[in-house]
Amino acid sequence: MFLLAATLAAAQSSPPSAQPLSQAIALLYQEPIAGSEPMQQPEPNPAATAGPLAVVRGVVLNSATGQPLARALVRIEGDAATGVLTDGEGRFETPNVPVGPQIFQVLKPGFRDPAATKNGNEDEQQSAEHNVLVAAPMPELTFSLTPNCVIRGHVELSTGDPAGSVLIRLLRQSIRNGRAIWSEVKNRRTNAQGDYRFGGLPEGVYTVYNDPMFESTPATPLVEPFSGGSVERNGYPAVFYPDVRELAGAARIRLAAGDQAQADLLLTLEPFHTVTATVLSSERRILTLGTDAGAANGGAFPVPALMDTEGHYLPYDAHFDDATHTVQATLPDGTYTLSIVMRGGSSEAAQSRAHPNFQVGSTQFTVAGRDVRNLQIPLFWPHSFLLQLRTQRSATGGQAGVFPAAGLASAVRVSLEYAGEYRADLGEEKTAPNAGSDAFDLMLAPPFSYWVHTLVYANGLCAGALNASGPKLAREPLVLSYSGAATPMELPVRNDCARLNLSLPSTIAGMVPGIEPVYTVYAVPDFDTTADVQPVTLRPSSGGSLTVEGLTPGNYHVYAFTSPVELEYRNPAAMAQLSGQAVTLTPGSTENLVLEVPVR
Repeated sequence: MFLLAATLAAAQSSPPSAQPLSQAIALLYQEPIAGSEPMQQPEPNPAATAGPLAVVRGVVLNSATGQPLARALVRIEGDAATGVLTDGEGRFETPNVPVGPQIFQVLKPGFRDPAATKNGNEDEQQSAEHNVLVAAPMPELTFSLTPNCVIRGHVELSTGDPAGSVLIRLLRQSIRNGRAIWSEVKNRRTNAQGDYRFGGLPEGVYTVYNDPMFESTPATPLVEPFSGGSVERNGYPAVFYPDVRELAGAARIRLAAGDQAQADLLLTLEPFHTVTATVLSSERRILTLGTDAGAANGGAFPVPALMDTEGHYLPYDAHFDDATHTVQATLPDGTYTLSIVMRGGSSEAAQSRAHPNFQVGSTQFTVAGRDVRNLQIPLFWPHSFLLQLRTQRSATGGQAGVFPAAGLASAVRVSLEYAGEYRADLGEEKTAPNAGSDAFDLMLAPPFSYWVHTLVYANGLCAGALNASGPKLAREPLVLSYSGAATPMELPVRNDCARLNLSLPSTIAGMVPGIEPVYTVYAVPDFDTTADVQPVTLRPSSGGSLTVEGLTPGNYHVYAFTSPVELEYRNPAAMAQLSGQAVTLTPGSTENLVLEVPVR
């Protein structure tokens, strides 16, 4: 990607007429170019030109302004000899293109293809593929590129010292399984003047924050060995833009195509205080990692983590110091939760459990101008949360004999997704282990809040509504506690699933010369379900139709888009702004729906 960017940048010194890619590459390798003589084109591949040929012409536009884009690269995938740069009016011409289906790509530094992904952690040359049916005569093509966004800022220290080498982290709000989540996409260190810059960003919602640091040393780690006395250190806490300590209060930086935003941070020097906590084993003994205790604990090692009051991870370090048998951290004023997960263990108590892979514990505390001593964190073996599967046969319209003889668990997948706003390492998706032929054990995850996801992948089966005595798990997360009674849960597995045949309108269902339209389609249920909605893609070249199978009977709305879309389908307020086609699927039925596609 960097090679291509350098090539295109060098090519910008040429006249604003369409320029062969071979000439731009020649500049990179310093091949001689005689004055204004045109670069000789490579000999065409006889195998590729055995059939009829056509000239492909068109224009590349800025999708934000509608203006033409000069010096954008247009090429056929896998054939560098076809690459040309657009002229000053955004126009290009590619001769000797074989008639038939071809895949085109469009690239320009500082821009991205709207059909490409939008995860915020991409190179600036991110591209997508466009299916083009080449014919003679050939209509002109119109491609669009979207300008990237930029977030820049300046970090100032309250002491007036230069804020160089401060680590700034960029979070982007993306959609995962129909819900908005925050995840880190990039990080940068400030330069000697305290400035930072995040470029090459797609449109979206962002925020930034800094890693904490001490007055003279970066905060990795923030912890010192505890000597028994007071450890006084000054430092700069982590703050979210503009000047808050928790993600919930951070400003949302909303960027449309090509936007540039300024996000400055003021870091205030303040005292950091020592926090120490004793960890008690499940037998209520002080946890040590010496030879004897290590054997008793099966070589287990406690992993501490610091969170705010809403369960979001904070960028402060904590570690277990075996010399003092305590967990230690150095923190500014604030209210925190210190959580411990201790994986492993071979004690008799552990071996007697169904899944003896970890113990957990936590304590909440406040730092207010002084050290915090003598905290205690008892460890627990988490209680099991069983999800029972139940066969739900249909009297009519169902498929007989589709339930697996090995049990329902062989046809169902259950996973847990961390429900906190910021996805850290412990926030990855967890798959629940099988607790029997018709049940799953949800004790696999540490005790936080989780979204429950269910997937039935056996033909002819689908999931009913997940029943729980507490929260409505389609709309509320499952809270796994450190102790307490298990929440009874039951998931019906049905054999009366419905089908939905989707098709494009007849006016666009057939292939015609030019760029093939591609549509992303979601069939979103109107009822509560823990099953995720998987988008499907419709295009004329695949027949303009497809069948979505294994749908739970009920009412749905179907939404079609002209490009890949992150659809927040579990947010009623977001969905209320969209217009979809209503369809009702009765048990065992097959319904047909001609899509109302948006105008391209």
